[in-house]
Amino acid sequence: MDLFSYQGEALKAKEGPLAFRMRPRSLNEVAGQQHLLNNESLFRKMVDLDKVHSFILYGPPGTGKTTIARLIAQTTSSHFETLSAVTAGSVDIKKVAKEAESRLSFEQQRTILFIDEIHRFNKAQQDLLLPIVEDGTLVLIGATTENPLYELNSALLSRLRIYMLHPLSEEDLWSLLKRAVTEPNRGLGLPADAVTEDGLELIIQAAKGDARSALTILDMVASAHGTLDKPIGPDEVMQVTGRIAVYYDKKGDRHYDTISAFIKSIRGSDPDATLYWLAVMLEAGEDPLFIARRIVIHAAEDIGLADPMALVLAQAAADAVKLVGLPEGRIPLAEAALYLACAPKSNRAKDAIDRALRTVREAKRITVPRHLADMSHSQAGPILGSGIGYKYPHNYGGYVKQSYLPPEIEGTRFYEPTANGREKQISQWLENLRDAIGKEPSQPAKSE
Repeated sequence: MDLFSYQGEALKAKEGPLAFRMRPRSLNEVAGQQHLLNNESLFRKMVDLDKVHSFILYGPPGTGKTTIARLIAQTTSSHFETLSAVTAGSVDIKKVAKEAESRLSFEQQRTILFIDEIHRFNKAQQDLLLPIVEDGTLVLIGATTENPLYELNSALLSRLRIYMLHPLSEEDLWSLLKRAVTEPNRGLGLPADAVTEDGLELIIQAAKGDARSALTILDMVASAHGTLDKPIGPDEVMQVTGRIAVYYDKKGDRHYDTISAFIKSIRGSDPDATLYWLAVMLEAGEDPLFIARRIVIHAAEDIGLADPMALVLAQAAADAVKLVGLPEGRIPLAEAALYLACAPKSNRAKDAIDRALRTVREAKRITVPRHLADMSHSQAGPILGSGIGYKYPHNYGGYVKQSYLPPEIEGTRFYEPTANGREKQISQWLENLRDAIGKEPSQPAKSE
């Protein structure tokens, strides 16, 4: 590091953003992530013993991914290189790999390569990493906010371990903010009561588990209101934060995880959780038509014939959202979601069609029995035998025994109704029909 770089780093350490100044200087200072960083964890022992293997740090913004990598760089005896997948390309990867191979051969020193936002690398760039990770040329540490199971090549992923980082708890953020307020050298150096408890709680609410966001908000609030004679409270915080945004990537895990929580809450018949996850999506700006489509699908998939009105109401809600949009569309969405959450549940319609599809796919042949074949042509019966032997159910009071399946799967049951809601009546109706087999009139009723 030259003189100017050193002076620049020193200036940032003294006057830089609060989030930069409060960066942990050891793993013990990292807020949260104790499932990885407690002294007895395998991850912590791996780092302390300097026996780092290739791994991925996966978690939301502000949970400490880059910080942990930086602290490993400060403690390891290995040479440490850093790339950002946003700006680096294949040439950079090849250069690091070549230097790592020379370093290992001539200096017997390992190289650890940290790649931030590794999910930004395309398939070809990820393929370049595969052989150098596999043969031990370097140890790879990747950081990503996107699910690596979907964003990384399976071949590369099989050679990496995934460590998940979680949003910081309220207690972790509370401790971090209190320390940032009072710390004289790296923090704000203010009295402990310079920010009220209500003010800190609002910052924590706005941060949504993101340590960097919490410190940035605190820094902005203190810069704007730090000269006031009175403590900083919720009003001062709201002047800086405005409307609190919800971290929600519409193409990432939060999108899929949240809609999954919403659907599972409906399936679990919990109306309160259903409304909560619906509110999370609406507040985050999720497409209301996407929510409506999922409600329609769920009405058929998990409620089905236990309450056929569920699908009707779900479709009506979807039409209403198209007609009125937001914010009014939140009301029919809530009505439909609550109806589904409180409705009896059955997935037998879904199971039935899936079993039928599986049978069709596995069939060696598919033939329509001749008595069921089309007989709209006047010669279909005399020449092809179509329709011969078919019994018109209405001529027998609405039900008559005859086969509607190919002979090779005669008697197969695809649909087995539950005892929930409307399906209980359907089940009884089908049983009554099956009990009536062999009891139909010997002569059909006269057709009108």
